[in-house]
Amino acid sequence: MGCGTGLTTRMAARKAGNGHALGIDLSEPQRERARRDAAAEGIANIAFERGDAQVHPFDGPGFDVVISRGGVMFFADLVAAFEHLREAMAPGGRLAFVGPQPGDAGNAYARATAALTPYLREPSPAARGMGSLLAPERITDVLTAAGFRDIEISPVNADMGFGADARDATDFVFSMAPIRHTLRSVDADVLAGLRDQVRDALGEFETPLGVRIPGGVWVVTAGR
Repeated sequence: MGCGTGLTTRMAARKAGNGHALGIDLSEPQRERARRDAAAEGIANIAFERGDAQVHPFDGPGFDVVISRGGVMFFADLVAAFEHLREAMAPGGRLAFVGPQPGDAGNAYARATAALTPYLREPSPAARGMGSLLAPERITDVLTAAGFRDIEISPVNADMGFGADARDATDFVFSMAPIRHTLRSVDADVLAGLRDQVRDALGEFETPLGVRIPGGVWVVTAGR
């Protein structure tokens, strides 16, 4: 059994054999999209529920694997949330998640969004969440406090897909909650100019596979 959403849940279901995969998401539109995609792919051993994984009432211990792709750092109380997930796992179960590594002023994403830097005076709640599990020591402390063991943290370099082309990627960047929060009071003409600057900068990262920005993530695994 696995716990995740969308693509990761469908991947888990395919690997589960006779097992079952469950996806949890707060967004009803995302849940419905995930259901449609699973049905279109003929995946039967899968279900999607609307809920908050950090407090969702799972049906007792039984998950062999709990997975997350870039979501766990937004938990309100990290230790309590991971404790809750651990209690939903079967003995010998494994946790696996992906989270961001710390960025720097010269990285590719920073270059692509440099026009927004003067407006980044105050991190949004979402941005603060993104920074909650950046350091390996912090990750280890949280998971240990939640009762996990055999914690392994590996750095992985990976391109991040931002859209089909620079225009599509710009729409994606400006739809992000931290960016919307940062620019919420910016004049419409100024905002239009910022979009043009970001779109031009994202052109550097256009490839035949879309806009791909180099980046790094942590791959974290732990045992129940």
